[in-house]
Amino acid sequence: MNHTPSAAATERPAPGAALPPATPRFSKQSALAVLVCWLLVVFDGYDLIVYGTVQSALINDTGWGLTKATAGTVGSMAFLGMMIGAVFAGRMADTWGRRRTILGCAVLFSVFTILCAFAPTAIIFGALRLLAGIGLGGLVPSANALVAELVPAKWRSTIATLMMSGVPIGGSLAALAGIPLIPAFGWPVMFLVAVVALAVIIPLGLRYLPETLPPAGVKGTSPTQLPDGPAAAENRRAGFGSLLRAPYLGVSVLYAVATLVTLFAWYGLGTWLPNLMQLAGYNLGSALTFALALNLGAVVGSVATAWAGTRFGPVPTAVVAAAVAAVALLVLVTGPPVTVVYLMLVLAGVGTHGTQCLVIAAVASHYPAHLRGTALGWALGVGRIGAVAAPQAGGLLLAAGLGVNSNFLAFAGAAAVAALLLIAVRAKTIRTTSTPVGVNNV
Repeated sequence: MNHTPSAAATERPAPGAALPPATPRFSKQSALAVLVCWLLVVFDGYDLIVYGTVQSALINDTGWGLTKATAGTVGSMAFLGMMIGAVFAGRMADTWGRRRTILGCAVLFSVFTILCAFAPTAIIFGALRLLAGIGLGGLVPSANALVAELVPAKWRSTIATLMMSGVPIGGSLAALAGIPLIPAFGWPVMFLVAVVALAVIIPLGLRYLPETLPPAGVKGTSPTQLPDGPAAAENRRAGFGSLLRAPYLGVSVLYAVATLVTLFAWYGLGTWLPNLMQLAGYNLGSALTFALALNLGAVVGSVATAWAGTRFGPVPTAVVAAAVAAVALLVLVTGPPVTVVYLMLVLAGVGTHGTQCLVIAAVASHYPAHLRGTALGWALGVGRIGAVAAPQAGGLLLAAGLGVNSNFLAFAGAAAVAALLLIAVRAKTIRTTSTPVGVNNV
């Protein structure tokens, strides 16, 4: 269907005003909205990785009585909250609107992250991380759903992948900040950084984020967003039930489980790597430098996989990225020289985070607009089970006396499973390319 923009349509929309689901061009207003979403994802990434930078201090300096196993449990609290937030925020974004959901999640994770700095006990700290995690988990699917509707379809995969570069950039900032700040001011200062998000980025969101879902039409859906064709009535029902029936059932399950094992590897490394490297004999500064290498690799991976995903398709590229991560982590088990350790950590960052970026891009392209936020919430919500399990599993492996290499083997195995699942996604997508409604080749 051809659309001819009217004079009114070319005017700059007011903050919070509804945008049509497919804009004729990538406007300045859309670019500013994407930038704000990316900045929020940066803080999301900082907040996720910051626990790994302070974990040793929480064990050794707080007097809370934390062990490696209980530190893993506390680390899992944020990811448990993320699982809750990802599932419900994706659905909320499809029904209540992207803008309100994004800003609500940003306020939630900022406030409770700041409060973590004042936690008097491990139990309260864990509870605050759980509540912050709900906001963290809800932000990513909501922001990606909004961005997918602001950019031309041909750039959707690339922009979705670049958006996720904010996560490792935030993680890199956490590692960089921790090197001077933790010795000088103690671990609480690392959580006070969230004041910047609350005081600066959220007001920018109020100014520049549009609303892409008008209140008119089907609940949570504008009539212009609905697919055309004989199956339109069935596919107009936005919700998890729509994902778990034909034509989406098989791919929805595969995407969710692939996300689970990928997040197990990525957040397991993010949570435990500084501590693992200290256990291997490195001091705190060196251990945080290794964490920085992992996150810088993830930044490189975001850019490289954005290009490769556009050139070769997000799913085939994700298969290669996951395999690279698995091989890199296996090399670490052999005890290579320190230069090789840095290189393998960079490749592990490229592979694990790159895989996750590509899966998000594939999901954003695979489903129709009225299911996009729900589908992203489903994949990331189920995937957060892996993020919840990873810190706990890492701590239990260490507590059992299995050593540092047991963690690297576990995370390598998860990356290898992700590659196999994505091969299955590709095979299933090729078999079902004739599906008429809302399914794109990935």
